[in-house]
Amino acid sequence: MSRIVVLGAGAWGTALALALHRRGGHQISLWSHSAEEAAQIAAAQENILFLPGFPLPAEIAVTSQLDPIAEADIVLSVIPSEFLRPTLMRIRKTLNNGQFVLSATKGVEKDTFLRMTEVISETLESAGLLLSIGALSGPSFAVEVAQGQPTAVTVAFSDAQIAALFQSEFSSETLRLYTSTDVIGVELGGALKNVIAIAAGVAAGVGLGYNSAAALMTRGIAEITRLAVACGGRRETLAGLSGVGDLVLTCTGSLSRNRTVGQALGQGRSLPEILESLGGKVAEGVLTTKAALGLARRHSIEMPITEQMELILDEGKDPREAIKDLMLRPGKHEH
Repeated sequence: MSRIVVLGAGAWGTALALALHRRGGHQISLWSHSAEEAAQIAAAQENILFLPGFPLPAEIAVTSQLDPIAEADIVLSVIPSEFLRPTLMRIRKTLNNGQFVLSATKGVEKDTFLRMTEVISETLESAGLLLSIGALSGPSFAVEVAQGQPTAVTVAFSDAQIAALFQSEFSSETLRLYTSTDVIGVELGGALKNVIAIAAGVAAGVGLGYNSAAALMTRGIAEITRLAVACGGRRETLAGLSGVGDLVLTCTGSLSRNRTVGQALGQGRSLPEILESLGGKVAEGVLTTKAALGLARRHSIEMPITEQMELILDEGKDPREAIKDLMLRPGKHEH
């Protein structure tokens, strides 16, 4: 039996805790940074704020204490990107060499342009910790994972044997894991598709149809792939679950928060109003847009869709003008 602590009691963290409990064979703790939030979830036996309608079995311990982190074999990190580093700084003295850390956060750090596993590695190594760190990503809405709907994702570690270990430990009749050693490609595919999902939402919000959505998704995966390969990822990874798979889901699914943000922008609502309406839930693509462009400029990679999303998000550009400017770019060879 593995002892697993899920860091982050949002919708995705709660859904993963439920999926792992459903599989059986693990001792699961769901950790919140807030003692008040942990107490509320534990008392209700339900995450009413972030994932209502899914009772939490008594066997899932909900806590804000550090002991479960110290005692865990596996630390599953689902902390939003903007809070990951300060959270790690708080808990790193609790972690131990020999533990495995798996990041399920789909984002890029705002100021450093680091992937989540890089943030984890940098923060923990500065404390003298050497842990095996990997990434989990793929097309996976939290609600559907909590419902037990069949879902397939990718788990990536640089060591193929560790990836295979997680495949064995996490896979069930409702959650299927494929392994990869391309941590870079898996992480960037999961993070950057959120930006393209905002663009797909914008297109829907201004009333554009299926042709436009298909064009955005296809050219979106092209610019994601360019950047991922420049950063050391593998092209074929972006054609898989954590690339095209996650992109299609997030660009077309009504459960996508990033698409929802884009759609509201396309309908003329302001970004602060839209984010306020999310009720504390995170649309990672809003922060990832600027970070992605910083990373792209570092590697001299062109990302025209991402550039237009930044102008909409940060400078209030009219979404219709942004789409017009994308269409009027100089002609290109497709490959």
